[in-house]
Amino acid sequence: MLRIAKFSSFRCWRRFLLVLPSAMGQESSAQQLWLQFFADPSQWWDHRFDKNNPRYPDFKHKETQEALWIDGRSTPPWVNKVLSAMRPGTIQRNVASWTLGIKRCVKEGQNRKALELFQDMQREGVSPDKFAFIAVLKACANLAALEKGKQVHNQVMQSQCESDIFVGSCLVDMYAKCGSIEDAWLVFSSMPTRTVVSWSIMIMAYAKCGQGQKALDLFQEMQQEQMPPDNATFVGVLTACTSIGALEQGRHIHALLIGLDADIFVGNCLVDMYAKCGSIEDACRVFKNMATHTIVTWNAMINGYVKCGLGMKAVEVFRQMKKEDLEPDSVTYMGILNACASALAIEDGKLVHAEIVHRKRCFDLPVANSLIDMYGKCGSIEDAWKVFTKMPHRSVVSWNSMIAACVKCGNGKKAVELFQQMRKEKVEPDNFTFVAVINACASILALIEGRQVHEQVIRSGFSSDIIIGSCLIDMYAKCGSIDDAYDVFKSMPVRNVVSWSTMISGYVKCGHGQKAIKLFQQMQQELVKPDGVTYVAMISACADIGALEEGKRVHAEVTRSGLELDVFVGSSLVDMYAKCGSIKNARTVFGNISRRNVVSWNSMLTGYALHGLGKEALLLFEEMCESGAEVDGSTLACLLSACSHAGLVDQGYYCFESMVPLYGIMATVEHHSCMVDLLGRSGCLNEAEDVINSMCCKPDVSVWMALLSACRINGDVQMAERAAEQILELDPENSSAFVLLSNIYAASRKWDSSTNLQQTRRKQKTRRKQHVIKQPGCSWIEVNNQVHTFVVNDKEHPCIQEIRDELRRLFMAMKSMGYVPNTHLVLHDVEEEVKEISLLYHSEKLAIVFGLISTPPGSPIQVLKNLRICADCHTATKFISKIVGRSIILRDANRFHHFKKGACSCRDYW
Repeated sequence: MLRIAKFSSFRCWRRFLLVLPSAMGQESSAQQLWLQFFADPSQWWDHRFDKNNPRYPDFKHKETQEALWIDGRSTPPWVNKVLSAMRPGTIQRNVASWTLGIKRCVKEGQNRKALELFQDMQREGVSPDKFAFIAVLKACANLAALEKGKQVHNQVMQSQCESDIFVGSCLVDMYAKCGSIEDAWLVFSSMPTRTVVSWSIMIMAYAKCGQGQKALDLFQEMQQEQMPPDNATFVGVLTACTSIGALEQGRHIHALLIGLDADIFVGNCLVDMYAKCGSIEDACRVFKNMATHTIVTWNAMINGYVKCGLGMKAVEVFRQMKKEDLEPDSVTYMGILNACASALAIEDGKLVHAEIVHRKRCFDLPVANSLIDMYGKCGSIEDAWKVFTKMPHRSVVSWNSMIAACVKCGNGKKAVELFQQMRKEKVEPDNFTFVAVINACASILALIEGRQVHEQVIRSGFSSDIIIGSCLIDMYAKCGSIDDAYDVFKSMPVRNVVSWSTMISGYVKCGHGQKAIKLFQQMQQELVKPDGVTYVAMISACADIGALEEGKRVHAEVTRSGLELDVFVGSSLVDMYAKCGSIKNARTVFGNISRRNVVSWNSMLTGYALHGLGKEALLLFEEMCESGAEVDGSTLACLLSACSHAGLVDQGYYCFESMVPLYGIMATVEHHSCMVDLLGRSGCLNEAEDVINSMCCKPDVSVWMALLSACRINGDVQMAERAAEQILELDPENSSAFVLLSNIYAASRKWDSSTNLQQTRRKQKTRRKQHVIKQPGCSWIEVNNQVHTFVVNDKEHPCIQEIRDELRRLFMAMKSMGYVPNTHLVLHDVEEEVKEISLLYHSEKLAIVFGLISTPPGSPIQVLKNLRICADCHTATKFISKIVGRSIILRDANRFHHFKKGACSCRDYW
């Protein structure tokens, strides 16, 4: 049936109905009637496409507005035949019909089809109107199709639709979602008129692209123009506050929300903003005042508690949510698994895992990845592996999570193997993969594998990634290849505070304190602002080389930056001052730390131990216990060391015996080693050996080395031989044991035994050719911000002749005062005169004399030595301090010696 109607120009219906004859005999008259109306089909619009209202005509004349309906069920076959025979486009679709089709595709998520329809429309000669542009711009935004969006923008300008406020808003939205915030701003700023919608879109654009402050500035400008915000505006502004952690500004925005905070979207944004800005109390308050809670609201609360480090609170919220019969989604499960991971609540995590399996979400890739991460952080590598192996599909995130889990659980070797397997399965690594596997190589000191990973980083195009570069620096430094670390550092196109700090820390770890200081100075010249990690590394560098003046300058910078009260920075300063000989400054800094943890207490105890202040260490330990601070194994090791250096045998023995009953801490090898050292130094060698024999765990090299050192002090050759035998059995290539025993023989004038030991040692070939190399003794001193290093019988220093002359003058003065060189310490069978000369040019004597001739009279001298000071140098330094009337501070491998007026703080006990 065909129905035809005609509309007047005044839009009043003057309707007539014509029923076409259906009988075959009248077919010719029907065809004539059809041709009467379709004499020129190009003058009709075709509305059959995307028609959703049966009252709307199928065809409509472009000029006369005559309308025609076709009833598909009773339309004569010849009508369909005529229509199908027409060339496509003969009866055209108008712009409204095309736009309707584009809109429908966008609504159904078929954005690419929408773009194709837009192109077809233009090919058929139909010019888009503003509604078509709005629809296609939405499709471009959804696809983040920037280039296509720019092409549409050009057409918008040609059609002069750009001034339309709705088209302009859609252009802003399209550019923002495509990541071109500059183009979005250009469109927005050129709009002649702006509505609340356009303002809201631009504010949200800034918020989502990480420019939260610009979003807040724009909101302020909007208020100045007296444009009333709506819910969408506040959602964008709150999102901006969340992105930059602007809690106070968020509270100000909240105060403007009177009457609008009942909106569920605004409420969810408020909860999320407060939670992510660290004010979980405000988030709870908003949450409780909300009339309804969606899954988004609950997820915001769970993730907020996780961000604030309150994992168990997040678990409680999850349980409360389930009581309200609200089904969790993937975001919920990922949030609660993160909560279990942060709280190390593996049992709760397993319950969540069971629920995930029950709800058949275990094959949800992000959820499965979160399960691996949770088990890895909780230390259950087996459970993480089970999840990983059961995954039907694995993304690069899955591999990253499993590799990171292995690293976290201390199985770096497995992590490297997983990375290799990942490459075999053709899974392309991303930057997170490389970070994880580089950390794995660092944890197991796998330098060769680390270099191979570095090569893959370069091939994959990640060599300019600043995080990967910092990890490579750290890996090479930990593996002892500091030159490779510096090569990576130099090649980085951009360096941030992390990369600078990592390189400085690498130098410190490899014993290059002076290079660390120079690099820090270069960092400041390049105007890179140090952070707490940088300062900790720098302070450690100063401590290692005894650079007190440089350490004081760093301390001044720390104070100006407001980091002095940071417990880690403060603890490092305590350690630095103690190791640089200024125990008074160490105590002052310690007193300024408002919130001390076990690290800060242990740093101060170690400082007292280094300076032989055992009684002060015991008093500090009492203060520590009274404050309620945690006592750990390191604390007791520090205390035992302090007692050892001060000869407080009874107090040390009481501390050792009290470890389990008073503190619940089992004695480790380290504690036994300290106890052996304590007893051995005091001459109780038999008791020290009894401690070793009564150990519940097997003694290691460090314990026997403590006994061997004590044997050297006390000259007990037989026990030294027993100790050395045990050491060489545990570590046949231990050069220190061989050297110590050889020295003990020589000091006892057992030249034959010393010679035989050396000959026997040379014949040993347990590995390929090994040569025992005694660590060369060296001493260094800081003068005028420069560290000067000396070795025994040094001939390289520029001032060596002047030093030797002054040293010989002091030698004659000391002899006149009763100084007798301790030639027993010369471990070679040579003439006495040769022995005296050998003792005269020890590295610590050279460093002390250089300090005397290079610093103002009366100023203290501070020297560091990498080995234990010998008895002759100890005696000679006492005489020197009396002759020159200056304080001399010397730090050796064991402790500090403060020489003043011919006496030493150690009271000749070290």
